[in-house]
Amino acid sequence: MPSFDIVSELDMHEVTNAVDQANREIQNRFDFKGIDARFELGDGHVVLWAEVDFQLQQLQEVLRAKLTSRKIDIRCMEVKDAEKANMRARQQVDLKQGLDQALAKKIIKLIKDAKLKVQTQVQGEQVRVTGKKRDDLQGVMAMLRAADLELPLQFNNFRD
Repeated sequence: MPSFDIVSELDMHEVTNAVDQANREIQNRFDFKGIDARFELGDGHVVLWAEVDFQLQQLQEVLRAKLTSRKIDIRCMEVKDAEKANMRARQQVDLKQGLDQALAKKIIKLIKDAKLKVQTQVQGEQVRVTGKKRDDLQGVMAMLRAADLELPLQFNNFRD
């Protein structure tokens, strides 16, 4: 039976490249001359450092631009509140990946409401979709691409 997996993954190598490009751009920009503003990539998050809150907003825009130029969907970004102390401002941006239980259930409900002849099951942080016809599976893919979900989805492991 044909099947495929619905996942939400980030290419961390591309994220690293985007953060490096953003750091280089910040070093060369005139409005950031003499200011200690930078991006730090952690495990599943990016930390933005600047002197004032306004500069953090500019850093967010630069990061978004670099991520989109690297073909990373910015819906995976979860921006936390800024922390200010003395002459430093810090903001953490979490990079979400993987389907949590609530989103997996929402995807399964969307598929069931479409009345397509497929079966779904949750397998960890992914959803496996199985059907008798390849056309049904492609219909599920098209329907999920058109749906407005909070995370970007990829379709892996397509088997005929």
